[in-house]
Amino acid sequence: MAEPYNEHIQQLIRLTREMMVLADFGDRDRIDPNCGVLYGSLRDAAYKLRSDAERERSRHFQAGTWDIDDDNDQKDNKPTVATEDQ
Repeated sequence: MAEPYNEHIQQLIRLTREMMVLADFGDRDRIDPNCGVLYGSLRDAAYKLRSDAERERSRHFQAGTWDIDDDNDQKDNKPTVATEDQ
């Protein structure tokens, strides 16, 4: 079982993927420019958070405290935001 501090980082990375998907759907379906600004802000925040979380994950890995097998996590990296088919 992974340490909670690593699980939280991994969960944050997953959340940023969901944020990016939501920004894409929102931008695609927006009805005015103000919505575009809103979804652009969401996308920017997602990229910043993802970058910070990946940097922290690398620090944990280099320190030998990262205990999550990222290869096994790939199946969980799919966004959970509703798609058009749902």
